[in-house]
Amino acid sequence: MAKDAPPRWDRRMQQRLARGEAAALGELYDRFASLVHSQAHRMLDDEDAADLVTREVFAQVWENPEAYDPKQGSMRSWVAKLTHRHSVQRLRRTAAAYAQEHGEDAVPDPEELERRVRSATAAARADYIVSSMPVSLRQALELAYIQRRDYRQAAADLGVTEDEARRRLRLGLQLLSTANIRPLEGSSPPGYGRVR
Repeated sequence: MAKDAPPRWDRRMQQRLARGEAAALGELYDRFASLVHSQAHRMLDDEDAADLVTREVFAQVWENPEAYDPKQGSMRSWVAKLTHRHSVQRLRRTAAAYAQEHGEDAVPDPEELERRVRSATAAARADYIVSSMPVSLRQALELAYIQRRDYRQAAADLGVTEDEARRRLRLGLQLLSTANIRPLEGSSPPGYGRVR
């Protein structure tokens, strides 16, 4: 998965986009398209909608590169924030369109829609946190929760002490636990903005 690039890369990318360099957009797309698509798919649970959100996000970046502020975080977190915003908007538009087509009685309860948005947001936030955490923590979590290794087996697989394996698991879980603690408004991974 793509990692945060050095801040200098972010500023140069913004400048290149502002000059209209199509190659810069291609480079940005290559670096972040999988992040955008997977986050949108996680939130929307719809491949076609995720494709649309991916196109919308990169179109917005291309049309408004000056909207990125390096002081507010990395280019990666800005792109993730845009993805989150576009995905939430698509969820709400889909519900509104369904209401117009099938009548107000057929529409999911607004509280249900907000619950779905919160759930999708937490899942996307968890994905973001896992992809952003140090490799050592991510590897420990993958061994424990995907490959079902206990901390002793994880320590042996990682070539570290058992205490170090426990520490990595604890830190990884602490980071991951933050995915579900923020309310919807203003809820985003580090570097994300408020839902609009």
